[in-house]
Amino acid sequence: MTVRTEITGQQDSAAWLSKVPEATAVFWLVKILATTVGETGGDALSMSFHLGYAVATLVFLVYFAVTLTVQVRARRYHPAAYWAVVIATTTVGTTTSDFLDRTAGLGYVLSSALLFAAVLIVLALWRAAAGRIEYDRIVRPRDEVFYWVTILVSNTLGTALGDFAADSAGLGFERGALAFAALLLVVALAWRFAKRVPVGVLFWAAYVLTRPLGATVGDTLTKPLAEGGLNLNRVSASLTILAAMAVVVALQHWKSGERGRAAAPSAD
Repeated sequence: MTVRTEITGQQDSAAWLSKVPEATAVFWLVKILATTVGETGGDALSMSFHLGYAVATLVFLVYFAVTLTVQVRARRYHPAAYWAVVIATTTVGTTTSDFLDRTAGLGYVLSSALLFAAVLIVLALWRAAAGRIEYDRIVRPRDEVFYWVTILVSNTLGTALGDFAADSAGLGFERGALAFAALLLVVALAWRFAKRVPVGVLFWAAYVLTRPLGATVGDTLTKPLAEGGLNLNRVSASLTILAAMAVVVALQHWKSGERGRAAAPSAD
């Protein structure tokens, strides 16, 4: 066996052990779908079912605790477990942000500033504790805890940013979605061409920005016509987006399995 083969084998082993998916174009597509269903699903429970932001947040926190327990106990990446936690963080983020902005009266600007500071604090603590900030090789329990806390806070921040752009900045839902899509394009170009910018910084910037993009898309679908939305039913919209997300994840997992079997050495 050559040295190159040994190195490749070690890399494949590390990828197999990692409990998070590779940040490909499909990953970002699924992430946007997850943030959109988080917005419509969070609003469905808090508004359509009239539970209110506080009660809905508690319900989603229980869901988050259950899905996170399954994810943490897993020994490697499982698509269903991973994306279930992501959806949990987006729904919790939606209702928590709405509670801070509206019920607690902090407003979009102050809550966005506080949540942005919280993201920076979590990342700084992660770097201080582990010596680095991971995003694609999550193996150690300590990294996994910081990973999910960062995601939870960043998705809450993203909801506040989406509401700020749509309401306080006066962009509305559609123009707000276009604005965040443009910012994501800037991050993608930096990922491709700006070699001096740390990849981890770009990943977490994109992770934050996909949340307000999904939030504004979700609001575009479900808000009343008078507010600039399409007035679709929140429950049916959530189930439709969730089904689309499940199909994309399943196809991606199947294709990854096919590539893995094709690359595996034959018994001969």
